[in-house]
Amino acid sequence: MNAVFFALVALAFAVAGFREVSWNPGAAGGKSPMEVLSLAMIDSASASVTLAIGLVGVMALFLGLMKVAEAGGLLVIIARTVRPLMVRLFPDVPPDHPAMGAIILNISANVLGLGNAATPFGIRAMQELDSLNPHKGTATNAMALFLAINTSSVTILPTGIIALRAAAGSEDPAGILPTTLFATICSTAVAIAACKLYQRFTAAAPDTTAQAAARVEGETDTKLHAETSQGYPAWVSLAVLAGIAGLIPLMLLYGRQVSPWIIPGLMVGLLSFGLLRGVATYEVFVEGAKDGFQVALRIIPYLVAILVAVGMFRASGAMELLLTPLGAVTNLFGLPPEALSMALLRPLSGSGAYGIVASIIEDPAIGPDSYIGYLVSTLQGSTETTFYVIAVYFGAVQVRRLRHALAAGLTADLAGVIAAVVIVSILFG
Repeated sequence: MNAVFFALVALAFAVAGFREVSWNPGAAGGKSPMEVLSLAMIDSASASVTLAIGLVGVMALFLGLMKVAEAGGLLVIIARTVRPLMVRLFPDVPPDHPAMGAIILNISANVLGLGNAATPFGIRAMQELDSLNPHKGTATNAMALFLAINTSSVTILPTGIIALRAAAGSEDPAGILPTTLFATICSTAVAIAACKLYQRFTAAAPDTTAQAAARVEGETDTKLHAETSQGYPAWVSLAVLAGIAGLIPLMLLYGRQVSPWIIPGLMVGLLSFGLLRGVATYEVFVEGAKDGFQVALRIIPYLVAILVAVGMFRASGAMELLLTPLGAVTNLFGLPPEALSMALLRPLSGSGAYGIVASIIEDPAIGPDSYIGYLVSTLQGSTETTFYVIAVYFGAVQVRRLRHALAAGLTADLAGVIAAVVIVSILFG
């Protein structure tokens, strides 16, 4: 991450400096390139703090609900239900550890397009994974895999982009559901494969004496969990997974009608579960909400760093210089320059990519139901702001050595873009 951060800043400064030297105030007018760069730095820093403060309420709400679910044993129930799959994906995590349940809740929220709910669940999962980490400050294999799955998560219901398409006058706002599902299935499969491959080439930090003792103790606990945990019978897991798979066609058909019920239903369901299990829901919720408040404040420095670097990269004109030659090449493969700009910006800036999508599908010359309109909508619904997720999730647990996490996430992003181009070309090309 150090190299990426410095590269973005250095390239932005170099491009802005070159443009400043050749800038003619009389002919160009307005602010100079360096003035634009300076303003972008200040604005990005302010926006990152505003974003983090805006997350405080959401974090407090959903981490409070997570605390109720955990106190009632829901995370353990979920972990046991999907144990056969999760044990294979995350062999370093004890089957009944709370991390398993938190990971499943995060993935479920992403599947349903609940970005606000997914982030607190993901942070809680990362905190639980960090409790098993013998090398504090360094990402484990499980952390890297979880982040890659999170950034590429299979998505059944991309509610935000569907609403945007409807507002832009699309005749079929939900027409991107099959393309988004296909693209995210491909990107998630690639994310898992990439993580398993890359982890062979990125060793963990060398053990100190204390870390070695913690690792041995952790391995002993893992073996004990594996030997003593009692997962549900295989037929229960298969039945639950089949039921989840059966929801996919229902969500494709009735997703727009169901989506407004999801978040309120989630809150009522988790609180009801807590009451039935004898949990003091109010007190436990407040305790979880306190954790959410602290986490939201803890990630501010990480957000400032990455968002300022991205803001400089865009404002300097470096992004535009990158797009011009690449666009001519990718256009030959079904990725027009308009969509390329969105695809490249998406891992860096969610708000920036959203703005590009909105401008494209609201353009009368393009529209939401054109090939480009479907493509950028699918890209928006099937890719993630990878650098933002890394800053938030790893920042919450003070992880600075990313190992292969960033490479796996970007590989999954690339796979998602390629899959989106393929499926949109087939259906709408």
